[in-house]
Amino acid sequence: MSQELTPALEPKRKGTLGEQVRKIADQLQQDTELQIKATSRILGAAAQISENHDQLIREVVDMVEEDLDNQACVYQTINFTVDTLKQQFRTLNEAKYYFGLKANSWAALANKLNNLSTQDSMPIDYDKNSISKRFDVIEGEIRAMGSEISQILFLLKLLIPDKSSLDQ
Repeated sequence: MSQELTPALEPKRKGTLGEQVRKIADQLQQDTELQIKATSRILGAAAQISENHDQLIREVVDMVEEDLDNQACVYQTINFTVDTLKQQFRTLNEAKYYFGLKANSWAALANKLNNLSTQDSMPIDYDKNSISKRFDVIEGEIRAMGSEISQILFLLKLLIPDKSSLDQ
């Protein structure tokens, strides 16, 4: 009787082992497909972050170019008078310090400012708050991108096994 049961059990075991191997192979195939999809999504997200980074750089460049253009326009239209200087500055010393020039009177300072052939080194008074706000927005976007990059790296570490664990 024991001889009759053994052959009957062997095909079941082989079938069961074969089924187990097929199940494992199917599971590996599904895991591989899942990892491919996840990697694809991560790479897509990384590409999007890269595009966002490029866009931020373009925005900063545009902002700086716009400010430089505005500076050039301001320099071309400035005509200093004693009255305008007195309105802008409380004292002659304050005005001289601001422009980095030496003068004995308001009129002399106005003449020196108007006679400067190159006004590249002259500071201008433009809306610094708007620039600061724009930089704050850009800084916030860059921080958000940094956290997204950290998440992507974390997911990649989960998907791609460490070499040290493969050697064991």
